[in-house]
Amino acid sequence: MARKDRDDSIWLSEHSDKRRIRDAENARRNRAEITKALSHGQISRRELVKWGLFTGAGILMPIGGLNPFVRPAQGQTATTAPSRSAILATNSDNQGIPTGLPASPTFGVQRFSQPMPRFDVLPRHAVSTLNPAPQAMSNQTQQPVDPALVGGRTGLTGPIEGRPPGANWAHQRFTQFSPQVAIEVTTKPVTTNATYNPAVTSDLNSGINPATPIPAKFHPSFPTQNANRVWTFQGTFPPKLTQVRYGEPVLFRHHNGLPTDITNNGGFGRFTLTTHEHNAHHGAENDGFTGAYFWPNQFYDYHWPWVLAGFTSINTGATDPRAGAPSDSGGINKVPGDWHETMSTHWFHDHMFTFTDQNVYKCNAGMNNIYSSLDRGDESVNDGVNLRLPSGSSNGKGWGNLDFDVNLMLADKAWDANGQLNMDNIAFDGFLGDQMTVNFAWKPFFNVYARRYRFRILNASVSRFFVLALSDSSRFVQIANDGNLLPVTVPLTQTDQLGIAERYDIVIDFSRYSAGQTVDMVNLQVHQDGRGPADIVSVAQALAGTSDPAVGAFLRFKVIGPPPHPDQSVNLTANPQTALIPNPTLPATARHRTFQFDDNGSQNQNDPVTTYLGNGQGVGPWGIATSNTGGSTGETLQADFGRISSQPGFATAEVWTLQGGSGWDHPIHIHFEEGQILNRNGVAPSPAESGRKDVYRLRNDGSVTLKMQFRDWGGMFMEHCHNTMHEDNAMLLRWDLDSGTPFLSPLPTPISKPTGVTFQAPDEILPDA
Repeated sequence: MARKDRDDSIWLSEHSDKRRIRDAENARRNRAEITKALSHGQISRRELVKWGLFTGAGILMPIGGLNPFVRPAQGQTATTAPSRSAILATNSDNQGIPTGLPASPTFGVQRFSQPMPRFDVLPRHAVSTLNPAPQAMSNQTQQPVDPALVGGRTGLTGPIEGRPPGANWAHQRFTQFSPQVAIEVTTKPVTTNATYNPAVTSDLNSGINPATPIPAKFHPSFPTQNANRVWTFQGTFPPKLTQVRYGEPVLFRHHNGLPTDITNNGGFGRFTLTTHEHNAHHGAENDGFTGAYFWPNQFYDYHWPWVLAGFTSINTGATDPRAGAPSDSGGINKVPGDWHETMSTHWFHDHMFTFTDQNVYKCNAGMNNIYSSLDRGDESVNDGVNLRLPSGSSNGKGWGNLDFDVNLMLADKAWDANGQLNMDNIAFDGFLGDQMTVNFAWKPFFNVYARRYRFRILNASVSRFFVLALSDSSRFVQIANDGNLLPVTVPLTQTDQLGIAERYDIVIDFSRYSAGQTVDMVNLQVHQDGRGPADIVSVAQALAGTSDPAVGAFLRFKVIGPPPHPDQSVNLTANPQTALIPNPTLPATARHRTFQFDDNGSQNQNDPVTTYLGNGQGVGPWGIATSNTGGSTGETLQADFGRISSQPGFATAEVWTLQGGSGWDHPIHIHFEEGQILNRNGVAPSPAESGRKDVYRLRNDGSVTLKMQFRDWGGMFMEHCHNTMHEDNAMLLRWDLDSGTPFLSPLPTPISKPTGVTFQAPDEILPDA
């Protein structure tokens, strides 16, 4: 959907008019004053609206001539605040650049000149190694609070665990699904990785020696990232991978190791965290609720039970081998639940209220491979249940082989003239970077053997969509959409649009190439701005170059010859419509609801913690209108995690229609359980969208109608746009699931502070929720 209502020349190259480059750089510096002040908590979006700095559509006007902003924020000491007149100068020469930034330098480095690192696999430990031991309720043992977090006050204490206290936030079914594995991580400023574990041999990792320290660089010839510009799990590159199995509950202990100085963030990002495992089937206390964030020097214990949906009502005796997990001996450990609900590819990321975009952009994201009796991670097991997808079998465990099962995290980035990661966090239409990275590496290559590979592809961008193809336009096979294997494989020469947070698993057969040949992965999706994708170009056009520098080849596959062992994976090329996992049978529909995602949201609440902007502050960028009767929606409301927008009935199924606005595209994520698309604009979904999903692209002025179930667990969950600029400004709502005592809706809203979490009644419950 090409749009001509804005300046098409959104990217300024180094050959642009020098005056325009100078003006853009001045505008960038001016905007940087705002972005830094917002991230430091020295001003709020509420004040920007009050000062008249938004257009009628809620878009920030270009700003120039800024003085430093200083204003008290939670956990900070006040100094001096500027006058309104000091910030109302304007600079109109930045409006063609959605990044708000000049072109990112590449320092004379050629693309495809560095190997792509495989993910860094997080170790699995015995639960007994955790100190203190995990417990059902939040651990409220007190510790001193750093004065920097509480406005300089001394002598205060707060809990060691940031999870809200009490029965409402206790781990559900903690005794029934007691943790068997511990994974312990810390989010902290980036540094060199001296303990890299790709879990594959060097020949399967493009020759990278895991004993060689990995610096925090997007390319070995680029500058090292400053510690306050990039925050990652374990504080290192490349991104982290967890490997889990059904029936093996995990205790994921997440420590917040970020600086206590709110200004020590490189100009963007917030030091409070809440981690969402996208899209696990578990209680809301483990979902990374946007308001359940924890502070530096605290930890949060997430209980991931790894159960099949429907375990309370389907296959309760665990008799079906298709509902199971790989055992260490190569067999199957059967589990209760519906095997049609088996999931495979997830990711986990920060979900901090109004700061998800910045914290995830700072590289605070990882991926999670889920292994089952159907998706074993060992292609040599041919027992009639295992689908034998490409993986290898060299690790000797009978599961979790990564040899030919490769995670790819795609993200566009931007950096400043010094090579430091940079972001314009007031690009409320959507933020676009001008450089492509894969697994935190700029345009790398990856060595492959001439055999079949599985690629688990995640779009971890802020606002960018992708359409993927190979540079020779050859065919590959899609096997999964989001976390779920499809009912039937789909042969393609290019993918559908890959929205933010969507995952596509594809299989590429490199046996058609000879040693020494190369083929590139290419992005065909052009952006004119961050509101949504524009044209999809041909492979030839993408390789020739477009106005969007993130279009074109970004990952080169180098074929190094025949594999060291025969390929034992199922030949999807010979049978391009192979059956995988049929969709579950859905029960009768209990209710219809409609959600309209649009701009010009308004706010009817004024809670300083739970709301975006606030009552009386006018119209803002984004919002959601809700109809709990399935008819016409009401007022388009900005986010308030204290507002309950819907309360689905426990153990029911509902039909939800998601409607988008004109001129925008919103990838909508519904937490907790997958849905099945019934129709897109009244038409049945394509084969690639025919399976279960958790992210639904609405497309320009489009709608998606889906059906999903609500069962097994309770608590407060979210629904939001996963263009995280839209989510944070403020296209997010809360819905509650009442599963019985103590999870009786309406649940009290948590209010997080360094000294502990308190609770308050919901700000509002929408009519007919």
